[in-house]
Amino acid sequence: MRKNVLLLETIADEALTVLRDHVNVFTGYDEASLREVVNEEEIHAIITRGKGLINKPLIDACPHLQVVARCGVGLDNVDVAAATARKVMVINAPGSNAATIAEHTLGLMLMLMRNLYESVAQVKQNNWNWRNQYAGDELNGKTLGVLGMGNIGKRVARLGAAFEMEVVYWSKSEQDLPYKFLAMEELLRQSDVVSLHLPFNNETDKIIGEKQLRLMKPGALLINTARGALVDHPALLQALNTGMISGYAADVLPDEPPVESLGIVQHPRVIVTPHSGSLTSATYRQICLLTIGNVVAALTGREPDPGSIYNRNALALINN
Repeated sequence: MRKNVLLLETIADEALTVLRDHVNVFTGYDEASLREVVNEEEIHAIITRGKGLINKPLIDACPHLQVVARCGVGLDNVDVAAATARKVMVINAPGSNAATIAEHTLGLMLMLMRNLYESVAQVKQNNWNWRNQYAGDELNGKTLGVLGMGNIGKRVARLGAAFEMEVVYWSKSEQDLPYKFLAMEELLRQSDVVSLHLPFNNETDKIIGEKQLRLMKPGALLINTARGALVDHPALLQALNTGMISGYAADVLPDEPPVESLGIVQHPRVIVTPHSGSLTSATYRQICLLTIGNVVAALTGREPDPGSIYNRNALALINN
């Protein structure tokens, strides 16, 4: 019997074709259609991307559920605990966005350091003479402080080193890397650019607050392509307004689209992109195909890639 899969968001066309070759596909892109599908069909898997919530009420409403999956890395929109309690496999695509997010990070870093965004905007406004008041700098010779040395942090460090930056880092533990490991406070004091690559959890919530911002160099830049809530935004706004730091660039906000964060977004020394770092065509396709392949494997009696099963250790304990 073919299993039934519920999509909460669109996925890449090639991945959708693979899915339809093996299972029945239903969509719940809005509340009405979601409620209708859940009420009328036995759902065996639910797949989302970054917005559709796989929460406890939805999980509980699907008694035949075997798999929940996100075409992506972070699982902020998936209730992993609720799924695990129901012995439901949680699948994601770890490491699949490392290259593209690292590139995006360097792009933001270059734009902010060299004041590229304002340069382009002025030329488009036919103000070529803005070059006479141009103020910018370069990455070469600066110190890059990387907070978090996972897949993305390591790539950002390598790219920074390629720009002849001195790379220092902090993570929960020292690793065997060709970069200097520093205490976080010392990293903040030494770095010209600080780049955040930490997961979001209780320990990292607002890990960059007023105290940490005061430790940074007055001319330093802060880059965040990880999670918006890693930074205390009221403290950040104050630091920007008082010149405590020189600029902020991010692909993530604590509220998306921004409402409470509008003061940050509209600040003249801030560049924000709309959480688009991993939306390149190549990465979008790869993430969707990886995730769909593992979901299909789980539903058709084959073994998914063990590294894609986020809660595999917890499930093993429950099943034993």
